[in-house]
Amino acid sequence: MIALGILLTIAVSLVFPGIIAITKARLGGRKGPGIFQPLLDIIRLFKKGSVYSHTTSIVFQAAPVIYVASILVALLFIPFGQTQGLLSFEGDFVFFASVLAIGKFLLIIGAMDTGSGFEGMGANREALYSMLVEPAFFILMGSIALLTKHTSFHDIYAHLYLNSYLSRLIAIVGIYLFGLIALVENSRLPIDDPATHLELTMVHEVMILDNSGFDMAILHLASGFKFALYGALIANFMIPSEWALGGQIFVFLLAQFLFAFGIGALESFRARNKMAKNPQWILTLSAISLIGFLTAMIITHNFILN
Repeated sequence: MIALGILLTIAVSLVFPGIIAITKARLGGRKGPGIFQPLLDIIRLFKKGSVYSHTTSIVFQAAPVIYVASILVALLFIPFGQTQGLLSFEGDFVFFASVLAIGKFLLIIGAMDTGSGFEGMGANREALYSMLVEPAFFILMGSIALLTKHTSFHDIYAHLYLNSYLSRLIAIVGIYLFGLIALVENSRLPIDDPATHLELTMVHEVMILDNSGFDMAILHLASGFKFALYGALIANFMIPSEWALGGQIFVFLLAQFLFAFGIGALESFRARNKMAKNPQWILTLSAISLIGFLTAMIITHNFILN
């Protein structure tokens, strides 16, 4: 039962990119690929060998594996409904963010290890965006922790009672912010376009230009894992604790599908930000999370309005 949430999240991650791709195709008036096409492309990459430049070291070769491993370890902290994750302790959301940061750090220095100016440029942008989005995550989690008086993912969701307009507002803000944080962490629109072929404007894609074969396959898998990871955080806001297991699974899968569909719709109608506007756009997420924090202070009577 404890591992059910992990298995469901991994299963969803395999089709998450396919849902995004087919949504974008249908909204663009095209038939598009099948929902399993991105997974089939990953399988094809697994069958190919990896090529390494003579300028790279063991850091470049190890970075993709550590990056994927960090996401899988972070997945162990995510609860499913009233069932806690495989790892759960007070303040685990801090360790959750730290584990993801370690993986991102290895990916960044792996890109810099190639000695490519383009990959160094992409690494610089990804490091900046990750640094700017972290306050939004911690302020949001601090808001919910203040409201529930707990600091672990499981206890936070278990004691998040949506019995007032203000508590529902925090849940809505949480869903909204987790969705946008996922876009930033995966370098998707509006801060980056994975379909672009101009290295000067790339962020994540330019970081992995020298990866191939097995390494490229697990990096593509990592993108699906990270989307489904944040989708699980969103789904836990919606899963009714009093429902039977079958109903909870249905709500979880529905939330993940709607999240993937929403990303596809956003990327179909939203233009990419100008590069210089990205830091300002990301910082607005922290401003929104501050609204949730002030709301939590009002609910808990730590902030008195005269």
